[in-house]
Amino acid sequence: MRIGEPATEFTLKDSGGNDWRLSDHRGRVVVLIFYPADNSPVCTAQLCSVRDHWSEYQATGAEVVGISTDSVESHKGFAEKNELPLKLLADTDRKVSEMYGMKSWLPGRSARGVVVIDREGTIAYHKVEAISLFRPADADVLAAIANAS
Repeated sequence: MRIGEPATEFTLKDSGGNDWRLSDHRGRVVVLIFYPADNSPVCTAQLCSVRDHWSEYQATGAEVVGISTDSVESHKGFAEKNELPLKLLADTDRKVSEMYGMKSWLPGRSARGVVVIDREGTIAYHKVEAISLFRPADADVLAAIANAS
């Protein structure tokens, strides 16, 4: 997927076991935060940073979700333990991660990256972290949301 291309439709289960469909959010900016694993040190720091900046994310009006290859049950526990306000989506077969260019060198995992989709459903921002130990800066993601609005 490249900037300027239409975002590919998908449906994943959230941590409550409910279907989350990309098309249900058309008309809003959507942020897909891909991360390798629940409860790993860097991923926990990344999503807790989103939590700590949640009021800034909410102020943009964007729909912000996390996506990893962990299960619905794992996401539920991870979200509760860390009081995460964003929905976590289970991409257990890695199809969405691969579709959005988040293929990882870690077997069975997603790469770390961010995709911002504008209100019309077009990819406005796409960044994959080359080294999984580095997490996207919230300021960069918030700037990408502002540019897509």
